[in-house]
Amino acid sequence: MKRTNILREKTYKFAIRIVKLCQYLQKEKKEFVLSNQVLRSGTSIGALVRESEFAQSTADFISKLSISLKEANETDYWLSILHDTEYIELKLFESLASDCKEILSILIVSVKTSKERLASERLKK
Repeated sequence: MKRTNILREKTYKFAIRIVKLCQYLQKEKKEFVLSNQVLRSGTSIGALVRESEFAQSTADFISKLSISLKEANETDYWLSILHDTEYIELKLFESLASDCKEILSILIVSVKTSKERLASERLKK
C-alpha cells in the first residue's frame, strides 16, 4: 500500500494547486466556466483515491481508481485549454501538466497491477 500513500499525497497536493489556480483565474482573469471545470475534475482525482482506500473489494478499488484516472485525463484536457486560450502562462501550464501526467502514470500502473491481481485471484478460485 506504499504506492497508495504516494498517490494520496501527490493527488492532495495537486488538488491544492488546482484550487489556487481557480482562485487566481476567478479573481485575476474573471474566468469562471473553465476554472469550475478544472476545479471539479482536478479535485476529484484525490477524492476518488481517498475513496479507494476503503473500497469494499478489489473490483471496487479498481473502479474508484479507474474513475480517478478519467478525472486526471479530463484535468489534463482543461489545463491544455486554459493554456491554449492564454488564461495561464506556459511555465504554470508545464508545471501543472507535469504533475498531472505523473499522477496519470501512477494511476495507470495502479489500475493495471490491480486488474492483474484480480485476474490472478479469480484463476486461483
